[in-house]
Amino acid sequence: MSSIPIFSSLTINRPSSPSPSSCPRKIYAETLLTSFSANIVPASQLEVRPTPELVSSGIDQVDAITGGFPRGCMTEVYGPKSSGRTSLLLAALLAATRRAEVCALVDVNDAFDPASTAAAGVEFKKLLWVRCQEKQKLSSRQRQYSSPKASSWVETKKNVDRIEQALRVTDLLLQSGGFGLVAIDLADVPFKLARRIPLASWFRFQRAVEHTPTVLLLITPSPCTQSCAALLLKMQSKTSEKKPAVFSSALSGCEIPAHAELLESFDTRAEILRSRIARKPARSVTAAFTTKAVRAG
Repeated sequence: MSSIPIFSSLTINRPSSPSPSSCPRKIYAETLLTSFSANIVPASQLEVRPTPELVSSGIDQVDAITGGFPRGCMTEVYGPKSSGRTSLLLAALLAATRRAEVCALVDVNDAFDPASTAAAGVEFKKLLWVRCQEKQKLSSRQRQYSSPKASSWVETKKNVDRIEQALRVTDLLLQSGGFGLVAIDLADVPFKLARRIPLASWFRFQRAVEHTPTVLLLITPSPCTQSCAALLLKMQSKTSEKKPAVFSSALSGCEIPAHAELLESFDTRAEILRSRIARKPARSVTAAFTTKAVRAG
């Protein structure tokens, strides 16, 4: 019975290297360097990636410190509730639709408000709204007899299902192409679940959007993408001096504006924590702007 060899008997052209015991270490190192010098590329000859194109974020104060959102990169905006995250998202959608670009919004918790978006001037004909929902809904009897612990587990399961749907949909949107802006709204996702999103997912999105003109915008409650985001912005509310704050956020220690300020307007501040577009200054750069809410009823 004949056997087929697994490895080929052909020799592979590899540089021969002497054993360390046959010659001193210095000669051995020089011999290795000479043998592999053809495969070593100096740092001065490495390919330098071009600076990505920057587009307006829709807020002049943010553009002044960032230059805009980079195309082909991931931008993460995080902050607590009432810190201006949604206002920046609507401004980015408005700026993108005014550039005649098609946008996609992955709404994880179904918190998107069409009335506020229409008041901001966003063109709905150029916006794809993806609403994530739980896979299985409880019946009225199950909700009636469920314990608090079971209700907490069910709510966590719903959030996990929505996050999984959001990741799959975002992957399909980036692979299909043709979008000027793809936004993922994870603002209302619990902090613990947002941090449990695998880092491999963010690396996959980074590679998928790398050579495209798409701006990938993430709205998160806390930093989740780590080094995958080319631009990281921290949103923080700036309370009025006349009106005291209601309470302080335990997440980032910033103050939440009072209810009266939410109905009229409140000041927010954006801070650059990481930027790969240009050299980061010695200290963080901040920009303050005012946002207005839409009254219901």
